[in-house]
Amino acid sequence: MAGFRANDLERTHHAERRSRASRRSRALPCLVEQASIDTLTVMQATVRRVDVGETTSLEDYSTHMNLHAAVHDLRHEAEILLPRLAGRRLWMLNSTEHGGGVAEMLPRMVTCLRELGLPTEWLVLETDDLGFFELTKKIHNLIHDSGTGGLDAEARSLYEAVNRQVKDALLDYVQPGDILMVHDPQPMAAGAMLKKELEISTVWRCHIGLDRSTERTKAAWSFLRPYGDAYDRAVFSAPEYIPDFLVGRSALVAPAIDPLSHKNRELHAVKLMGILCNAKLVQAMHPMMRPDFAEAAQRLLPDGSFGYARGDWDIGFLFRPIITQISRWDRLKGFRQLLDAFVRLKQRSAGERVADPTHRRRLEYVRLVLAGPDPRAIQDDPEGMLVFEDLRKSYAALEPDLQRDVAILSLPMSSRKNNALMVNVLQRASSIVVQASVQEGFGLTVTEAMWKHVAVLGTQACGIRQQIRDGVDGRLLTDLNDVDAFASVLDEMLARPKAREEYGRSAQRRVFNEFLVFSQLRRLLELFSLFGSSTQDVVPRG
Repeated sequence: MAGFRANDLERTHHAERRSRASRRSRALPCLVEQASIDTLTVMQATVRRVDVGETTSLEDYSTHMNLHAAVHDLRHEAEILLPRLAGRRLWMLNSTEHGGGVAEMLPRMVTCLRELGLPTEWLVLETDDLGFFELTKKIHNLIHDSGTGGLDAEARSLYEAVNRQVKDALLDYVQPGDILMVHDPQPMAAGAMLKKELEISTVWRCHIGLDRSTERTKAAWSFLRPYGDAYDRAVFSAPEYIPDFLVGRSALVAPAIDPLSHKNRELHAVKLMGILCNAKLVQAMHPMMRPDFAEAAQRLLPDGSFGYARGDWDIGFLFRPIITQISRWDRLKGFRQLLDAFVRLKQRSAGERVADPTHRRRLEYVRLVLAGPDPRAIQDDPEGMLVFEDLRKSYAALEPDLQRDVAILSLPMSSRKNNALMVNVLQRASSIVVQASVQEGFGLTVTEAMWKHVAVLGTQACGIRQQIRDGVDGRLLTDLNDVDAFASVLDEMLARPKAREEYGRSAQRRVFNEFLVFSQLRRLLELFSLFGSSTQDVVPRG
């Protein structure tokens, strides 16, 4: 099994694919009748298999002294549990290959599970109907008690029409006896529909949630319940997120990071500086060993254009104190609140006498970096461009001195490796990494910064509370919307470098113990083993 190759799977499915395509073609008129929209003219939806490429092996991890025991424990667990899954194949399905925590985690999960002996593939939902992603973004926001409006019959019709086509496309890949793990609400209905047609085991993994019930969250869960009822098991990252109808069928598995990925691996000083220069975030003063990235980071300029962060617009990495947030351009990520707090910090420090001359210089020199993916590259988040535009207007309204102290960066997504390296150096070059989320299912950017021994400032969002213990692994804001309090915490953290160092050490230990990929995989293998081999009955729900 460890030597499983993707082209073997193509040959296995080839004959069935042609016959299923023929059956779907004959059934298509009926499909249109079931939906209130014309699926032939409004949308096309399918799935695409993602080639994760060559990645780090478990043996590579074992050569690192601090990771050897974790790999050993994972292999031992797999030796016990995988015989129970004989004959099974695992399929991962989500809504995007690039951007967001799910797309970040899946490549390493897929390759590790394959190496352990469980054939695993990654499929991505694709559709040309932007209205579908506007709808699923609305569901996402409602689960986080945000947004307006309800989910009516027309919304359900659109949601099911796209998912029905996705289900049909899944028939070209998934076979009886397989395990299908669906991530988040976008393709949730497709897994439920497929479950009715094939004898498969199904798991829905929800990476979002809220620690309270409101009218908005009730509306979202009521909309999703018919599909959730079809799944054998569900997975959440916090017990507070589990809706009533999935109690008793849900497991808790924290998301995790890959410590040797391009985003998280250690970088010696020469390599770190080289990436900053290759990404055009720092002006190269000497010949470079490697050429510049084909697409480099772009800094927003006051006139609304983009340019490289050099010359007059040099950010000052490695020389100035830097406060950084890296996230999707999402209203729930708190970019605007962080910007307001930083402005208040600078204005207040300029108007008050700071006794400590070193700290006075910190406040004078500190800069804010707000970074996120090129918003045009994230198909499943149509709100990103709107959020970015609102942030651009706020930036344009700042005084010139403040504009120089605020860097809004667009990170290209054309190269997954280069994007990950840019995030890595931005976090490592920061004095403080902030995640100012209004709501957060689980903040992988928090985990990444903690692993890098950087002081992190988060919020009381439930997912972040699972990661940071206030005053131990970092700091948590009591009220994100209290601009003065937010600025005061930033001021305090900047003024206490020894405390930042202590937060970083504790945070790194916490990630090592709780949030590395090896722990996540052990828990998932325990869950999958409940299904037994492909010749056994699916585990009963409840």
